[in-house]
Amino acid sequence: MNDHWYMQRALDLAAAMEGQTSPNPMVGAVVVKDGRIVGTGAHMGAGGDHAEVHALKMAEGCTDGATMYVTLEPCNHHGRTPPCAKQIIEAGIARVVVAVKDVNPEVAGSGIEALRNAGVETEVGVLAEKAAKLNATFFHYVQTGKPFVTVKTASSLNGKMATPKGLSPWITGEAALEDVHQLRHIHDAILVGVGTVIDDDPALTTRLEIGGRNPIRVVLDRYLRTPSDAQLVTDGKAPTWIFTEESPKSKNASVLEQKGVRVNSLPTVTPKKVLAELGRADIQSVLVEGGKTIISAFIAENEVQRYISYVAPKLFSADTAMELEVEYAQMVGGDIKITATAKKGDASCLQG
Repeated sequence: MNDHWYMQRALDLAAAMEGQTSPNPMVGAVVVKDGRIVGTGAHMGAGGDHAEVHALKMAEGCTDGATMYVTLEPCNHHGRTPPCAKQIIEAGIARVVVAVKDVNPEVAGSGIEALRNAGVETEVGVLAEKAAKLNATFFHYVQTGKPFVTVKTASSLNGKMATPKGLSPWITGEAALEDVHQLRHIHDAILVGVGTVIDDDPALTTRLEIGGRNPIRVVLDRYLRTPSDAQLVTDGKAPTWIFTEESPKSKNASVLEQKGVRVNSLPTVTPKKVLAELGRADIQSVLVEGGKTIISAFIAENEVQRYISYVAPKLFSADTAMELEVEYAQMVGGDIKITATAKKGDASCLQG
């Protein structure tokens, strides 16, 4: 076993908490004594013990002279919990291996400095790239004050983002739909335009077999056209926030607020301004599921950090859908090549 192996175990522990630590980062820790893992821990949520503390508690009695592997620099300040660096020192840990420094200004190297000043051998940078990628959302939020934005789209092979009238509204299959609900589970907010609300009346909730966390539902609605009987207004399953250019004292605003909707009035509703407001509310991640207009606006303002595209093996026209079977998909330089043929024995077209 080497440092990389133990750090990977810590990263696995951290990743298992995806979707439940916000606004805190995902962190994992492993304590090793005489070549044996004696303690493990992961941060499970804001206000709870940090990963290092969980690992130290499990390793109680075996920490003197041990090595701790932690995916993010231990904190050295009093927040909702005491500083981890101090507890590591008091436990007699002899060596600490840190994957990546914390970009949070309240930490920013002070935890590493405290450990070294106390005589604890401290190494930084083991699997740093993996650790930074794991907490890309947190790092982006801390450095910009705005949420990390993921745009999700689903389309047919010929680029259509809506099914023909009369057919199922779902472009993709069940497995892809479940994957989308997992994405919702790990994001703080889900964002659409009012056109999607009017046309589809979506719930925008997480519907996994095991449950899942419902994100805050955000609607960009300049003229406050959101129907008062829309699902995301009436179902009470998650908070709904609307950003509008209409007066907060308007009749529509009053009706929506009486039903529990938070109406946010801005001089102009743009991705940058909405994201700034969401950032001030400690929302670190946003999943954009809007249509072409909303997605284009985020791209135009350079506010997309990640793009996820589901492509179904189908061809859509105005009133028909042709089912295809993918023969293979491959990278051709920096592009993706998909080869698909009509399913054998199929009538080729499903009438709308």
